[in-house]
Amino acid sequence: MARLAGVSVFDPAGDQIGRIRDVVVGLRGPLRPAVHGMVVEVQPRRRVFLPITRVRGIEAGAVVFTGRLNMRRFEKRSTETLVIGEMLDRAVTVDGERMTVFDLAMEETRPSAWEITKVAAYRGRRRRDPRIVAWEEVSGFDELQRDQGAAGLIAAFESMRAADMASALHELPGKRRIEVARALDDDRLADVLEELPPRDQIGILGTLEPARAADVLEEMDPDDAADLLNDLPADQAAHLLALMEPQEAAPVRRLLTYPQDTAGGMMTSEPVILPPSATVAEALAHIRQKDLSPSVAAQVYVTRPPNETPTGAYLGVSHFQRLLRDPPSTLLGSVLDPSIDPIRPGFTLPEVAQYLASYNLVAAPVVDELGRLVGAVTVDDVLDHMLPADWREGARP
Repeated sequence: MARLAGVSVFDPAGDQIGRIRDVVVGLRGPLRPAVHGMVVEVQPRRRVFLPITRVRGIEAGAVVFTGRLNMRRFEKRSTETLVIGEMLDRAVTVDGERMTVFDLAMEETRPSAWEITKVAAYRGRRRRDPRIVAWEEVSGFDELQRDQGAAGLIAAFESMRAADMASALHELPGKRRIEVARALDDDRLADVLEELPPRDQIGILGTLEPARAADVLEEMDPDDAADLLNDLPADQAAHLLALMEPQEAAPVRRLLTYPQDTAGGMMTSEPVILPPSATVAEALAHIRQKDLSPSVAAQVYVTRPPNETPTGAYLGVSHFQRLLRDPPSTLLGSVLDPSIDPIRPGFTLPEVAQYLASYNLVAAPVVDELGRLVGAVTVDDVLDHMLPADWREGARP
């Protein structure tokens, strides 16, 4: 059942309508739990319920259902349990020995009726001696556990994009959310935090040791780290900034000097920047980096040294489409777009949006009064600020 996380769901016509995020069951004491259905995430980030009676096929990488899907937001009942979110990593007892659950299996016991029949568990911390046993041989699922762990759930979510994992994390009970967040690596947690609502960001960061919280902030994009620090109490934000490495804190401090709803407050301080003597081949190598978002990788900014913000004199921008059309040995200084003027850090949100729309751009260079490039505002930065404050939590009816 852990492998169902992220599996595509198709309607009777063969159209993909969403992805599975969890499986809903009802615990019945010593009896096998009955599978009620699946939690399916449809766009935009809405979780709905797919009854198990509507499921007509479960295959590798696909679940097919029949009938119509009720688009009302899923609300878990007090008598229900989520398999992936709440049952994985549970400490249980098998033949008198304490073990940790890492998967469960369900079977169709009669037409359109499914039950959990088997449990996969291991002892120790490194999945030693894994065992698959019948549900009846396991006890402990009904016990209250103070520290459940998160290895199994993280493994189930491993292939998800950061935004999808953030959505899954947001839907977990508060205690479980904290357990999973604290078990993530710093870089993965940073990616997920960037996609969470501010309330979740603050809650998770507040449970971390200050030194680790500072490490996670260092892994975040400077503009996202600055937005998060802006939401914290001033003394807490100052303390975390002081714990960060000076070179990592410097761009964040600069961003904090600008109002949040201006180009300076929205921009990323780490766009792709190269000197005019660099070649098209070098530029393409830079924008191929997999950790760059598509909007950041869509253009290369050309400046005089130094080539880190704030840079030397800003010379212009070269779009990736132009880079693909020119020979690899061409110098960047000769492939600049002369029609794009930079914007100032003080541009307001409506002004930045109008600028991007007028020139059909996905990003805009931000240049200060000294002619230095200080960052770039991307279209996703603008959308982030134009959407309602709670948009990451999903629109409710």
